[in-house]
Amino acid sequence: MGEEAKKECGCAGGKGLATLGKVILGLVFVALAVYLMVVRHWWNPTWYLIKGCAGPFLLLAALVTFAIAKE
Repeated sequence: MGEEAKKECGCAGGKGLATLGKVILGLVFVALAVYLMVVRHWWNPTWYLIKGCAGPFLLLAALVTFAIAKE
């Protein structure tokens, strides 16, 4: 049982490199979103989209809450 608690990673540098690639890709997406919303002036359509999705999101959150409360 003590050996099970001491699991070693056994991973080479490939896993860290894959994680780094995902982080860089995420930063590229954030930079692109900021560019489109600030520089290209897409803030108003984005805000309308957020406001339009608020109702269905709250409805879904309520349904999940009711499902959890039922248990």
